[in-house]
Amino acid sequence: MHMALKVAVSGASGYVGGEVLRVFSEHPDVEFGALTAHSSAGDRLGVHQPHLRLLAEREIVETSVETLAGHDVVVLALPHGTSGAIAAQLPPETLVLDCGADHRLASADAWAEYYGGDHSGTWPYGMPELITPTGHQRDTLVGAKRVAVPGCNVTAVTLGLQPGVAAGVIDAADLTAVLAVGYSGAGKKLATHLLASEGLGAASPYAVGGTHRHIPEIVQNLAVAGADDVRISFTPTLVPMARGILATMTAPLAAGADADAVRAAWETAYADEPFVHVLPEGQWPSTAATLGANTCLVQVAVDKKAGRVVVVSAIDNLVKGTAGAALQSMNIVLGYPETTGLQLQGVAP
Repeated sequence: MHMALKVAVSGASGYVGGEVLRVFSEHPDVEFGALTAHSSAGDRLGVHQPHLRLLAEREIVETSVETLAGHDVVVLALPHGTSGAIAAQLPPETLVLDCGADHRLASADAWAEYYGGDHSGTWPYGMPELITPTGHQRDTLVGAKRVAVPGCNVTAVTLGLQPGVAAGVIDAADLTAVLAVGYSGAGKKLATHLLASEGLGAASPYAVGGTHRHIPEIVQNLAVAGADDVRISFTPTLVPMARGILATMTAPLAAGADADAVRAAWETAYADEPFVHVLPEGQWPSTAATLGANTCLVQVAVDKKAGRVVVVSAIDNLVKGTAGAALQSMNIVLGYPETTGLQLQGVAP
């Protein structure tokens, strides 16, 4: 029987912080300690997260090393580039789950190019299903004290494409990915393009032409999965829904591969994965089917005339894309069953 885990959550007033609180509250051994933020410090949590009724009267306190210390687990849901300094001062025995980008990339040069500033170092990567040369990424998480939670777009694309890369049935040097992304993926901030009057009824691309910060993370993952050369054209588009990502990806069919080999690659890769499901042939993923769940739904087909493999994946960007991945990783680190506290079933309609 496990002891209660005292969990602190930074950035508790944001979308990611709120989802961490919602998802982690379903874990039988989690009890929340400090709930922290910056500009909302001093407020009751219910002012910013009115859906979290059981925590609504909790006071948000200032984010600092002092308020976060003394916990078994600290979840950092802070803006990119801000968690590294705090994490470096937390006790080594504390399990720290960073939902930001600060510790995801192995390359300091890639960090400087896409994010700017100093690289905070590389932590074990919190995507358990990532295919590695020796098995899966979950093997490296057991007993870790620092975990870098993946990016949400990265999760949708990596889980969509990696079976084909690992099996050698697609050419990773000519990948395309076009994503429909819900507005929560842009964060909880005041900006003109995020206003309802701007977003409702509109689909708007952003970070076009190879500038999106998730690109080096996708390339890094597919290289781990076995690709020698990764080149991807990545175009995200904001669409008028609160949450969810639908990723449509294509890649050249490798020489000698056929539709049967392609389907077998995806079905074999995910046969034993609790959260990644390859749908029956002819059934395509929908973001609505993943809402509130830690699932990734995947479908794959071969476009024979184009000579390309087409993959579609759907996730909830706040659950499987962030908070759910953090809890899934925590379960592995601490020896819980991987599915503890995590939903497999979405909310519909």
